Amino acid sequence: VQLQASGGGLVQAGDSRTLSCIVSGRTFSAANMGWFRQAPGKEREFLASINWESNGSYLADSKEHRLTISRDPAKNTMYLQMKSLEPEDTAVYYCAVDLTPTRFARPLLVGEINKNGRWGQGTQVTVSS
Repeated sequence: VQLQASGGGLVQAGDSRTLSCIVSGRTFSAANMGWFRQAPGKEREFLASINWESNGSYLADSKEHRLTISRDPAKNTMYLQMKSLEPEDTAVYYCAVDLTPTRFARPLLVGEINKNGRWGQGTQVTVSS
């Protein structure tokens, strides 16, 4: 399984942006995929997850009103729509999959991804004021 994130770039405060994560070599169906971000000097932060089979989703509370996570099984692609971006959203955004079989969406943890998952390579989002 390999993940390829894209869609980052330089945006203005208040803009919207959609990130994509293409999954190649997918061998899972009932698993959770999701998005994290990491700003300079900070820990990697969980944003949102979606269950590939059930399409259930989970959003980190503080981000709920500005993020939408979705997936397109026909394209083997997961998306993260972000709106009303702020300079504080500047970070490298990573997609990930936890290969533990489950049909229930739940938050993803960095340690669990490291142990039994995969990371995409990250895509930089820079928000200017």
